[in-house]
Amino acid sequence: GANKDVIRPRIVKSQEEQKKRSSDSAEVFTPIWVCNLQNNLIDKAWFGLDQSPFNREADKSYIENPQPIKFPNGKTWQDYVLLQRLEITCGEAPYLVSRYDVVTGEMIPSGKRVGLLDRKLRVICENVAEKEQWLEWATKALESTYGFDIQGDNVLLARENILYSVLEWYAYKFPTSSPNIVDDIPLSTLKRFAQII
Repeated sequence: GANKDVIRPRIVKSQEEQKKRSSDSAEVFTPIWVCNLQNNLIDKAWFGLDQSPFNREADKSYIENPQPIKFPNGKTWQDYVLLQRLEITCGEAPYLVSRYDVVTGEMIPSGKRVGLLDRKLRVICENVAEKEQWLEWATKALESTYGFDIQGDNVLLARENILYSVLEWYAYKFPTSSPNIVDDIPLSTLKRFAQII
């Protein structure tokens, strides 16, 4: 309707709008490769490694590790999924779910995403075979991953990106012939996801 352009990603806003939001509220958007570098720092510390187990950093890019993530002695994939993670200025949530590069607008396939929640969902995909168990662990991942922002439109976009990302990871793990992935997920589970988000 008449308000269709009120809430929209930063990439489709004019340079003038972007500059105004930056000066009014210190809003900046970080390229996905920088989000990856910073998220890798967190994982390097938790895993006790010099290199992120999720990907190898390259010049303003990264190369994903196609092998399943290995966990150090005394730590499990469940421990990783349950880690509490908070992004205090989440914007559209690229540090949590990297569905697209917020600077270029380029979509990122599920298997190449680098957000904190994306990493948890990847680990779930690698360790869970049954749909019901996958949905249970995805719920736990959502319950332990938080984002905060003072801009209401960013909060809405972040919530949408988080929900879409969970659904896209589900479709990545369990390809279906249905054109609508939500047909494969119980309505009660979708409502629970929305309530958590």
